[in-house]
Parts: sequence; structure tokens; C-alpha cells
Amino acid sequence: MRTIQTDFTKLMNCQLPLIGAPMFLVSNVEMVVAISEAGGVGSFPALNYRPIEKYREALDEIRKRTSKPIGVNIIVNKSNLRQKEDLKHALETGVNLFITSLGNPGEVIKEAHKNGAKVVCDVTNLNHALKVQDQGADGVVAVGSGAGGHAGPISPLVLIPWLKEKLSIPIIAAGGIATGSQMASALALGASAVHVGTRFIASTEAGVEKSYKDAVVNSSPEDIVMTTRVSGTPAAVINTPYVQKLGLDLPIPLKLLKEHPKTKRYADMLIHFMGMKQLEEAATKPSWKTVWSAGQSVGLINEILPCREIVEKLVREYDAAVQNLPLAKEL
Repeated sequence: MRTIQTDFTKLMNCQLPLIGAPMFLVSNVEMVVAISEAGGVGSFPALNYRPIEKYREALDEIRKRTSKPIGVNIIVNKSNLRQKEDLKHALETGVNLFITSLGNPGEVIKEAHKNGAKVVCDVTNLNHALKVQDQGADGVVAVGSGAGGHAGPISPLVLIPWLKEKLSIPIIAAGGIATGSQMASALALGASAVHVGTRFIASTEAGVEKSYKDAVVNSSPEDIVMTTRVSGTPAAVINTPYVQKLGLDLPIPLKLLKEHPKTKRYADMLIHFMGMKQLEEAATKPSWKTVWSAGQSVGLINEILPCREIVEKLVREYDAAVQNLPLAKEL
């Protein structure tokens, strides 16, 4: 199997500097196994499986089918009442990598390290990156503009080298990456791996409606908009007629509740619950209510392929990009 060695592959003992990003209601057992078996690290959000018994069954099934490194995403804000249980089951089944988002990762870092597991934390700015580094994180996922889901505001061209200059832990590039040439450019900027999500929506293993996969294949970067209606935090989605009707901002009453210190926690929980229901309906069954999460890389995705073929194609494109770089010549 082809190996591209970086600080990330050494950290995770894997062949390729690639994480199959955890995607709400998209990532599943089949995707995780296929990506990990192909040399990367497959991952999924713990909350994709409900109730908790289904989550444990998914972990057990993945471990039966691969001994390669796997990852789980845990939302670590107070609105996720399941996070302690999610962490416990993941540790018991030998999860190798935790990807934290939307909160304080301190408890996950402490417990994961007891098991020898690694933790990388989603960040969109230097301040948060420095905080999680100080807490003992093993790396950061630098979420730049162009990412699906909760995208950051800073261009990856700036965010990656900026963090690289200030941090001593590996950086995983996230945001708009769907090709091997982009993987090569991210590593050139200082990343140790790439975090690829939207490309794997258009995979045969993804357990979502074909209309969702087709929308990814047929959309352009200009079709991606940011909305706070799903989670209260700006999130990237495909601009369907339903999204246009829904609007991109929170309703005034919810916005006021979210801004008030005494009601913020409850407003966040309500917004998350409502957003999850909208995404679940759109992703798993035909509906005119389509809220499809995706990043700007939709413009670079032209076909639905098995996850292994996507990984192999990324590696071929990476090799071609590196080989085709112009060599420096002395004048």
C-alpha cells in the first residue's frame, strides 16, 4: 500500500495523511471501515447512532471489520448530554482518534490519553488552537473557509501557515479539499494531514438519499451558503429552494434567547435539536425540506465512487501534483 509519511501518520500509525471527516448523518460503519482499510483514518460522529445502544453496536461492528485506526467525533458543549457515555463506549472498543468540536475538550483529552488514544480538536482561529494545545491536544483540525458544516472564516491558505508558525502540534487541514492536488498544497503549507468530508458524501457507501449525493455532484461553489438556522452557529449548506424559503438567519425570538446569558444554554439545545431533525429528514428520506450540508469542494466532485476508489484517486492526484511542480532553476 502506498505510504505518505507525515507527523500525522506517525502519530496515528496509518499509511496516509487523511481523515475521512465525521459528517452528521452521512458517515457510517461502511465508510469508516473502507477509508481506514484504504490507509486513512475513517471517522464518524457519535451522535449519528441513536439511541446509545446503536452507537455501541456500530463501534463493535467497525472493530470486527478492521483493526486499522478509526476515529469518533464528540461534540463537547453542554447541549450534548451524551458525551460522557459516547467517550466511555469509544474507549472500551479501542477507538484510536477523537475529534472534538464545539466546546471544551479537556475531559476527552484526559480520558483518551489514559487509553493511549489521540485527540485532535476543531479550531477556526489561533486563540482556540493555543488553548487546546495547552490542554494537551495531539493536533488541531484547522477548519478554514470553504468547509462543510461549521466552516471557519479564514482562508486555508492563511490559516494553515499561521497556525504552523505558532503551534508545536500537528495541523490537519479542513475546508474545500476534494482532490490530491489540494492535499499536496495543504501539506506544502504546513499541514500534516487533510480532513476530507464533502467528497465522501458522493460515495457509494454514504447512507444518504441519492438526491443528496446528486446535489453534491451537480452543485458549484457558488451554491454553498452559510446559515445559522441549523445549529445557531454558521454552517455551510447547499442553497436549495427550501433553504431559500427558510432563510439564513435565526428567527428573532430564538436569536434573543441565544443572546441572553440566562437562556443561552436552553436556546442552544433547542436550536441543535431542531437542526438535527431537519438534517435527518433531508439526508435519509425524500422530502422537499432539503437541508444538505456540504462545502465549496462540491464544484470539484464529478462522480459517485466507492470510498476506497476516492482514496486511491486522491493519492494518484497527489503524486501527479508533486511530480508536476516546476523545479527551481538558478538564473
